[in-house]
Formats: sequence, structure tokens, C-alpha cells
Amino acid sequence: MFPFPAWLRRSLLILPLAGLIFLGLQAPVSTSVQAAPAPEFTGSDTDWLNGGPLDWQQLRGKVVLLDVWTFECWNCYRSFPWLNDLEARYAGKDFQVIGIHSPEFDREKDPTAVAAKMREFKLDHPVMLDNDFAYWKALGNRYWPAFYLVDKQGAIRYRHVGETHSGSRQARALEAQLDALLAED
Repeated sequence: MFPFPAWLRRSLLILPLAGLIFLGLQAPVSTSVQAAPAPEFTGSDTDWLNGGPLDWQQLRGKVVLLDVWTFECWNCYRSFPWLNDLEARYAGKDFQVIGIHSPEFDREKDPTAVAAKMREFKLDHPVMLDNDFAYWKALGNRYWPAFYLVDKQGAIRYRHVGETHSGSRQARALEAQLDALLAED
């Protein structure tokens, strides 16, 4: 066996590792999910900010984008400009954004702090506080941010995970799916 110099052995180990890191940093693609009814909202009357409580019967006939977020998540913050733009562009259509605030840390459970962050980022849609992670678990969610597209009959049809920006591949995919769901009867 030919002995390789130490620098070459290290390089041969680093290249695959760098490739795995690069793949891990790629923006996740959207996924179609087996259409299933969206779980009933778990928040009580006092667990809603900017409106609510809501239920799926009230939302029937609208396409709903569930935004699962937490206020110390930078990827969530960076998605808010796109989310606000999306709401503005789809205003007047049968479309509703609903935030699901599932806190990573105990300090994020304070409704006053959540409301302050909502004002800071100009989030005007209803937000359900999911301090016990009941809705997170009902969705089978594992990520911040995560976006779920729910059709007019209340079935989850698509899931998108990760930071999203206007014009990005992920945003274009989600918006195409949103348009398709809006066109359905």
C-alpha cells in the first residue's frame, strides 16, 4: 500500500464532509403530503393574538397557510418579509395566514413578548400560542419555520420547511401550490 502524505489524507476526509455540510445547508424543497384533515386548533380563547379563536369550520372555503414559528428563531424572522408580501399580494382572495407560535424556550411563552415581536415584524394575521406544543405534535412538526398549506376543505396538502424569501425556489413552489389550491372548487 502506498503511504499518502498527511495533508492528502486530511483532504480526502474533508471533501466528503464538506459535501455533506453543503447538502445540509441547501434549502429544503416542498413536499406533498398525504391529504389529511388539519388538526383542530388546540388553543383556548385566551391563546390567540390578532383574532381568534378560530376553527376549521370558520375557515372552510379558504386556503390556509399555517406558519409554525417561534420568536427567537432567525430563520423565522428572515421569512417574515416574504410572508407579509404574500399576504399583501393575496389580499382579497380566499386565503388566510394563521401563525402557530410554538416556543423553543420558556422565555418565549410570554404572550406580551410574542405580541411585541408580532408588532415589530408587522404580523397582522391571527396567531395561536402553542406553549404546550399540542398543535406542533398534532401536526407531527419538527422544524421552525414550517409552512403547511391547507386546502379549502381543511386538508393539509403541502409542507414547506425552512427560511423562505421572496422569489426563492421554495417561495415559487409554495406560491404555485397556493395558486393551484385557490383554483380548486
